[in-house]
Amino acid sequence: MKVVISPYFKDNESRLRKIISDFQKAGKTIYGGSRNTIKIFPLEGITLNVKAFKVPHFINKIAYRHIRKSKAERSYLYANKLLEKGIGTPRPVAYFENKTPLTFLDSYYICEHLQCDFTFRDLVDNQDRVPQWESLLRQFTQFTYAMHEAGVEFLDHSPGNTLIQVDDASAKFYLVDLNRMKFHDSMDIDTRVKNFAKLTPRKDMVAIMGDEYARLSGLNSTEVIAKMWAATQEFQHRFHRKKAIKKKIKFWKK
Repeated sequence: MKVVISPYFKDNESRLRKIISDFQKAGKTIYGGSRNTIKIFPLEGITLNVKAFKVPHFINKIAYRHIRKSKAERSYLYANKLLEKGIGTPRPVAYFENKTPLTFLDSYYICEHLQCDFTFRDLVDNQDRVPQWESLLRQFTQFTYAMHEAGVEFLDHSPGNTLIQVDDASAKFYLVDLNRMKFHDSMDIDTRVKNFAKLTPRKDMVAIMGDEYARLSGLNSTEVIAKMWAATQEFQHRFHRKKAIKKKIKFWKK
């Protein structure tokens, strides 16, 4: 097994190894999906968030063993890179990989578990329950703008992947599910607005985010909103078309 542990947690190596070896029978499950499982474990006054990535299909077994970095390794490396750039994400702790000389098996990413007040999804689906909703939406746009200014394109910038902590009128934002990112020296406006496309199908939210992004970047508000909404509509079209195709495939398999 390959084990990489943050220098801040080196003294806890034996406990971290124990958590991974006992993962199937211990810990509290907070997410159990078809692709990944997330559990939490206590560690000396803090809570650890442990994400187990499923065993990949045959091609990725070979790719992750010999060519590409695993999702766990990318999550760990990208978390450190985000923190170096001053972008919020839960503190990375370690990653573990099970592999043989020929193939890749499973992997685990460990970070600190972060308690949050909301996720971005709450801004989309539960507006009435979110105090100072528009202010939070504009602050989120400021956070994304700072991320883009740092050259970070978060490819999974979607509703469930930003945690929000609120303190009075101000907020802090933390990215999770980090294994798909691109890093640029600079980002053009088309790349920037497309990075908002997965966040919400709501035109009113896109208008607020586009207005705030235009203010921050010194661009024309009407043009930025139009570009952002066009990118959103394109994503929604692809998303629903893909969903319809999957539904047809399931029907014909019956």
